[in-house]
Amino acid sequence: MHSPNARKPRLRPTRIHRQLGFTVDNWWKLPHRREQPPVAQTDQREAGWIVTERTLDSGLTYLDYNATAPMRPEAREAALASMETVGNASSAHRSGRDAAQRVDEARRQVADLLNCSPGEIIFTSGATEANNLALRAAHSVGGTVITSTVEHPAVLETAKNLTATTPDALRLLAVDADGLVDIDGLHAALSAGDVAIVSLMAGNNETGVLTDLAPLAEAAHAAGALFHTDATQMVGRLPFDLAEVDVDLLSLSAHKFGGPQGVGALFVRRGIALPYHPLIFGGGQERGWRAGTLNVAGITGAGAAAAAAHRGLAEEIARVARLRDLLESALVEQLGDCRINGSLDYRLPGVTSITFHGAPADAVLTAMPDVAASEGSACSSGAPSPSHVLLAMGRSREEADSTVRFSLGYASTRADVDQAIASTIRAVRQVRAALAIPI
Repeated sequence: MHSPNARKPRLRPTRIHRQLGFTVDNWWKLPHRREQPPVAQTDQREAGWIVTERTLDSGLTYLDYNATAPMRPEAREAALASMETVGNASSAHRSGRDAAQRVDEARRQVADLLNCSPGEIIFTSGATEANNLALRAAHSVGGTVITSTVEHPAVLETAKNLTATTPDALRLLAVDADGLVDIDGLHAALSAGDVAIVSLMAGNNETGVLTDLAPLAEAAHAAGALFHTDATQMVGRLPFDLAEVDVDLLSLSAHKFGGPQGVGALFVRRGIALPYHPLIFGGGQERGWRAGTLNVAGITGAGAAAAAAHRGLAEEIARVARLRDLLESALVEQLGDCRINGSLDYRLPGVTSITFHGAPADAVLTAMPDVAASEGSACSSGAPSPSHVLLAMGRSREEADSTVRFSLGYASTRADVDQAIASTIRAVRQVRAALAIPI
């Protein structure tokens, strides 16, 4: 039994950190991996709520939109307005009906963004829950799960859990050096038969590589399987027309396109043969898919963010892509010995994954605390492990550990990019120089 007052083990600086001048006493205070935007507390005690307003620190250049986007003003205003009104969306009285109308409007706004029917949208706590709902419902009647080696853990780990007792029922598709799924590999996996669902992401969270979903969904349907896509990184950043792309199930998270954290949705195409398989049982909300009182404030914020993203999508795509290209070209030209990971022709407009050879990513990020970006490697239970995405693309462990992901979005500016260029060049050069110093 551990004492509640026992000291937690402290992380220790590596040799690289020591060479950069960081000590045991100060290095852990610096920004490290998976840094979130700073939070300013705005005390608004209305209807018993204390509201935390997320703002960007003027001293921080935030280029980590794939982790979470700053909340759009429209989303914040809509969520706060909902908080000012009491009402359970399942209640029959006037306050309840008002809350239900707010939820209905948000459902319509999300549906408009995807060009689907509002009745096909199920609100969840996020894409992780939506992914679980989709895969568990499809697998509940038996059959094989097909997915790829570069999926988000919310899909990969769910698929592994579902097939833990029958590992042959999970088929993983390989990708090429550009991170693209081979349709011939999918045809081969489907040819074995008895496939319940194919789940392939729309846009990769680490590299931004896009998947051409239409032919893959067609192949799955021809084999009698359902097709699901985790579109978390694509929705609100590129057009997604569900009247054109014949996927059966789609997952999204509002905070990726400027909505609140903790809200997402699952699209379930009307008419598909799929028994709902809830993770949470209770009052039967969301047509039985998800029991529990609806998060009206979060849902209305998500709807407002969807509407705002929809309105400005065309302009945002072009502007953000130009900023990404400027950042990328400057870093490659000034630093040399760099590699852009993933297809340059098929990727999200604001994402670049760059390997800085000879400069471990954790040291680079530590050396530029004024820039919020992410490592190309993930952390699991405190133990660093190389990115499964980059390894699946054929990169070495050293390359994966030297990769930084920059992700831009709707509020990114030229000033952000200029600052990131200067800070990254300085940090990479500093780390490379430190590694060249003998101990």
